[in-house]
Amino acid sequence: MKVKEICTRKVRTCTPETRLSEAGWSMWEGDCGILPVLDEAGKVLGVLTDRDICMSVSTKYRPAAEIAVREAFSGNVLTCGPQDELRDALRIMRQAGIRRLPVVNRQGALEGVLSLNDVALASQSDRQAKPTDVTYEDLALAMKSICARRSAAKAPADPSGLGAAAGTPTPRRP
Repeated sequence: MKVKEICTRKVRTCTPETRLSEAGWSMWEGDCGILPVLDEAGKVLGVLTDRDICMSVSTKYRPAAEIAVREAFSGNVLTCGPQDELRDALRIMRQAGIRRLPVVNRQGALEGVLSLNDVALASQSDRQAKPTDVTYEDLALAMKSICARRSAAKAPADPSGLGAAAGTPTPRRP
């Protein structure tokens, strides 16, 4: 099965100059958790996730309306192509620990987004699957890798000086 057969084609996007408040509203209206960040030519520069918005607002101590996407998005983007095999795209997602992949053509222009939701809805039982189909087991293995705990990232300095002194619990890992 090819990525183009199941990816979401109607995708909301943003630019590096879009404000996080606008990006968040676009995600809310589109019921999505990711916006590909495009340049003037429509090429994918990176992706902005709902988590990126939350972490930026939390760590920059500025309102979302004052923070540009360029300050928050990840420019280290992995992609797949519409002609790629679905299993290959799922392997990228599993190895990188990501839930969504922008789908780009050979020129780098956005053609859609492949999400774990798309894969889950297209997966088949082992008995019904054709050799090119993604099976429930393929999906479960990907979910297990993607959902695995990762080491905690170092938090940015707290310029307010409040942190735990203000009653904010310090995050801990088991």
